[in-house]
Amino acid sequence: MSQTALPVHSLSIKSALVIDDHPLYCDALAATMESTFKTRRIRTATSLSEAMQQLRMRFSPDLIMLDLNLPDASGLSGFLKIKERMPDIPVIVISAITSKEVVQSVIAAGAAGFIPKDMDRQNFQDAMQDIWNGKTYVPPGYTIPARTTATDLSVETISRKIAHLSQQQTRILGLICEGMPNKLIAYEMQLAEATVKAHITALLRRLGVHNRTQAAMLVREVSIRHSLQ
Repeated sequence: MSQTALPVHSLSIKSALVIDDHPLYCDALAATMESTFKTRRIRTATSLSEAMQQLRMRFSPDLIMLDLNLPDASGLSGFLKIKERMPDIPVIVISAITSKEVVQSVIAAGAAGFIPKDMDRQNFQDAMQDIWNGKTYVPPGYTIPARTTATDLSVETISRKIAHLSQQQTRILGLICEGMPNKLIAYEMQLAEATVKAHITALLRRLGVHNRTQAAMLVREVSIRHSLQ
C-alpha cells in the first residue's frame, strides 16, 4: 500500500486481528491500521489455527481482517469458523481473488466487507469508514446480494433468526424496538458506541435486513402474526 501522507482521519479503531499467510503483507496491513486508524492493539496470524488460538486467549478485537487463502482453510471454511467463534465482531475479507462470485459469496455469508489486496490507501481508508458506519462495503462495480425481506419469511423462520442472536444482540434489538438511538443504547448497556454499532451490524446481518427500521419491523411482524394465530 502507498505510504502517501493523508489528513488525519476521524475513525479510531482500538484493536484488530489481521490474518494473512504472507507475513510481509500481514505486517504491512497492521502498520497501515496503526498509522491510519491509531490502532494500538494489533495481533497477526498467518494461519486459521493461529488465529483461533489468538481468539481463545481472551482477545476480542474491534474487527478481524481475513485473507481467504490460508494454508489450513479452503473457500469460506476459515471465514465461517471465525464467525462462529466471534459472531458479534465484524470480519472483513481481504483477498487477491476478486471474482464477482467470490465477493458475493463472502458478503452473503455475512462479511462486513470485501477489500481487494491491490486497493490504494485512500480507498482503503474510505472503505473502512463505511464499514465502521455500519455499511457493507464492496468495491465499485460489484453488487451486494439481495437479502430476504420480512414479508417473505414465516413466523418460525423469523423467530429462529431472533433466537440465534447473542444475549447482547437480543437486548440491543429490544432497545432498537423502543426507538433508542445508538448513544442511548451505549449508555444503557455501559458499552462504547462503536461496540454498539458493531453489535447492530452483526444482528442486522443475522436477521437478513439492511437497517434498524427493518429489524424493528421484523420483530413487529412476528408479534402481529403470533397474535393472529
